[in-house]
Amino acid sequence: MTENLSNPNLTRERSFNRSSESAGAPLFTEADDQSLLEGVRLKDEKAIANLFDRYGGMVYSVALRVLKDPGNAEDVMQEVFFQVWQNPQAFVPRRGSLAAWLLVVTRNRAVDVLRRRKPSDSVDDVVLAANENIAVETERRTMMEKVRTALHKLSPEQQQSIELAFFEGLSHSEIAEQTGDPLGTVKTRIRSALLSVRRAFQP
Repeated sequence: MTENLSNPNLTRERSFNRSSESAGAPLFTEADDQSLLEGVRLKDEKAIANLFDRYGGMVYSVALRVLKDPGNAEDVMQEVFFQVWQNPQAFVPRRGSLAAWLLVVTRNRAVDVLRRRKPSDSVDDVVLAANENIAVETERRTMMEKVRTALHKLSPEQQQSIELAFFEGLSHSEIAEQTGDPLGTVKTRIRSALLSVRRAFQP
């Protein structure tokens, strides 16, 4: 990567070469985000590139939802990550997750672009619709983060049982047969795993 600390090389293609929502995607935690943000504070281009790979698709989709224009949405996405590069301290961890903060920043920038693009038209209806969609997206991503974090903390045996039960649709008996574990053990693993996941959603 060419050294350019004032304008890191970020392209939309980076974030769309892989999907962070795919089944085999790594489980990202707030600690991972904080580590990358610390790298950004030190002007490490690899850190901002990794953040872009992680959240670029999400930022672009939110901007596109508001603007309905791929070119403008890409511009907003670039501006958002350039803001992170220039001022990573703007994100305050105690106020929420990095994903939720990026959604808000993206929404605000996209609405600004929309107002500049159509200064004589009312954009209230578009903004209200976008707010509703983004609120749903934020809630969904927050829930997914909690579920992924909870699953990541389970033992390998519990993770396997949950995956077989909920993602492959196997019954407890079928799981016991496939894994070679006693049926009672399988039931206990799944029950304790679900309790762990449930605790992640408790205030």
